[in-house]
Order: sequence, then C-alpha cells, then structure tokens
Amino acid sequence: MGLSGLAGAVAVTLVHESVRRFYPNAPRMDILGMRAIAKGLRYVGQTPPPRDQLHTWSLVGDIISNGLYYSLTGGGKKAIWRGTILGALAGVGGVALPGPMGLGTAPSNRTKQTQALTIGYYLLAGVVAGGVAKWLRKVKR
Repeated sequence: MGLSGLAGAVAVTLVHESVRRFYPNAPRMDILGMRAIAKGLRYVGQTPPPRDQLHTWSLVGDIISNGLYYSLTGGGKKAIWRGTILGALAGVGGVALPGPMGLGTAPSNRTKQTQALTIGYYLLAGVVAGGVAKWLRKVKR
C-alpha cells in the first residue's frame, strides 16, 4: 500500500467516523464492514466478536482495503484524475453493491442525502489520494 492510498483511506474513514456522530442521515459504512466480517466469520463456522471489537476490525479492514484500492491512483501527471475516477466508482459501488451482497441497503442507501454523501466521501478520498500521489512525485524529483 502506498502513502497516497493510505492518505485516501484515512480521509474517507475520518469523514465517515466524524460525520456519523452528529448527522443522522450520514452513511454508515462501518456497519456494512461489521456485517461483512460477521457474515464471513459465520460462513466459516466462527462466532463474530462483540460489537465494539467488530467495529474496530471494520475500521482496520476499511483502512487496509481502501488503502490498497486508492494506491491504484499511482503516480504521474494524471494521478488526480485517476483518483477522482476511482473515488467516484467506489462511491457508486458503496451505494449499489451492499444490497446484492446481502449486507443490507440502509447504511449507504437510506436517503438521497445518504447516497450523495457516500459517493462524495469516496470521491473526496480519491482526490486526496491523487493529490498526495502528485505531491509525492514532485518531492521525489
């Protein structure tokens, strides 16, 4: 995972975790992560951990998976564009995919505002990742 990917992952996680504490229509991607982990554990015959531990696992998993994903921005002159596209795709996926994956739709699809915020958060993370990649490229010169 590159530094730019980590920056994007931390950005999206910080926004999610901050806004959800005071805005009732905020996306709850942490809940989707908890459901995915619990579902996977049950599938292999394990009992999911308590909710607070599951939440921690979800945040760590989000940072790792989003960090790897946003590392795809790479370097180069078009890093911000790649980050923007990756962010938009992640946001649309965050709205469209949880239902078909059996994780429920409410955490990211509850209202039009929730949908827009979900897309916006991931788009922001892509721009951050692309911006950091571009900055790193300049620093390495």
